[in-house]
Amino acid sequence: MNSRPPRRRPADPARSLAYGVLRSVSADDAYANLILPARLRRAGLHGRDAAFATELTYGTLRGQGFYDAVIDAAATPGSRIDPEVRDALRLGAHQLLGMRVAAHAAVDSTVGLVRYEVSAGPARFANAVLRRIAERSAEEWRQRVTEGKSALDALAITGSHPAWILRAFRQALVAHGSDPSELAALVEADNAAPDPVLAALPGLIDPAELPGETTGLSPVAKRLRGQAPADLPAVAAGRARVQDEGSQLVALALAHASSALDEEREWLDLCAGPGGKSALLAAIGAGRSVTLTAVEPSEHRARLVRDSLRALEGWEVHEADGREFGAANTGRFSRVLVDVPCTGLGALRRRPESRWRRSPKDLPQLAPLQRELLAAGLNALAPGGVLAYATCSPHPAETIAVVDDVLGRQGGEQAGTQTGPAVLEVLDAPAVLADVTGSEPESFASVAKTAPGQEPGPDGAPATGRLAQLWPHRHGTDGMFLALLRKR
Repeated sequence: MNSRPPRRRPADPARSLAYGVLRSVSADDAYANLILPARLRRAGLHGRDAAFATELTYGTLRGQGFYDAVIDAAATPGSRIDPEVRDALRLGAHQLLGMRVAAHAAVDSTVGLVRYEVSAGPARFANAVLRRIAERSAEEWRQRVTEGKSALDALAITGSHPAWILRAFRQALVAHGSDPSELAALVEADNAAPDPVLAALPGLIDPAELPGETTGLSPVAKRLRGQAPADLPAVAAGRARVQDEGSQLVALALAHASSALDEEREWLDLCAGPGGKSALLAAIGAGRSVTLTAVEPSEHRARLVRDSLRALEGWEVHEADGREFGAANTGRFSRVLVDVPCTGLGALRRRPESRWRRSPKDLPQLAPLQRELLAAGLNALAPGGVLAYATCSPHPAETIAVVDDVLGRQGGEQAGTQTGPAVLEVLDAPAVLADVTGSEPESFASVAKTAPGQEPGPDGAPATGRLAQLWPHRHGTDGMFLALLRKR
């Protein structure tokens, strides 16, 4: 017979919910942005309680690296901390060091969680650790846990990014023609909670009909502050979508880029899931009597694509490998989007847990797939048509190197078609984005590119255009990369 006394359930549903999400993220590789909204609805949390649970969840995930360093410094040397207890301690550390929560409330509520979720012994340990954490301010802890560290290693701790990602960011800044001194600003932007942004689907709703503020970049975007997108009728009906502004700009740029075709009938989204860009392209295409084909190999993500398109007409979704689909549809589509699977290093502000799941080994594993998908998209592109190659990562191995490789093989198998080698023209993506947004082209510019065999224009200007890179710290968007290629 179990003589253990019954545990008293914690009284605070917001903290309990946040802890449950953290456990799912840690133990089940769940993504907070996918499970938190559903759990808030099931728990019936609204208003302040929902906002508190959301900040607890995302704030803890964003600060995890720093909080782990603090927890380890505050614990007895050599202590082994079980995952269930560490997640609770992270939650308590965020309340103590990252929020305006009274120390006694942060400590008592976290200890109560550990007592209920684990047992009394770990609860006593958690109480001791949290009380030590409460003895110092966040700045004092930053100084303590970074003492003797290099500048990059110190930033990795205080900015809660693995050091390899910071090195990758620094490399990306240099590769895209930016100043590596922007690294700290980029990390800060990654750790700032982004407001939800809506995309008003053209032909279904005007942006002026949506609440929120204009953003200054995407002409179809509205930024919400303090309002839940799911509560809006336009979102529920599929006439507007929650979509990062960087993703909107990629789709808008593809639709806006100059084509050499007299008539367009079919567009293709080769890597469509979960469907945000598909919906925007389909809405724009509907106004031009163009149909959209979306390709997604995952059954679950294909369902998400269909749901994103439910308010529109003139589309079809194929559950297929994009490489096989592109190879089987030579020269069929006038515009093609190839938004390849990538490390997602440009979206860490929205998916902070990704920074702890990715590793440098992911880059060489993804590289062949990215090249194969781009080659398939080029094969499916009609002569005179335009292709957008996009990634939600600024890493040069996923951006510049992929485009360079394909351009360098224009006469080879990767860039060829069944009727002969393709000749690709690199369009000026920053100029196209400038037309879409009303901004200066240089604000989007990556590095100048000239296609093989072509000479620079007057005054050394590239003859064929440039690549574009968006940055969280500059544009307030995800770190989207964009190349626009036109087949001759």
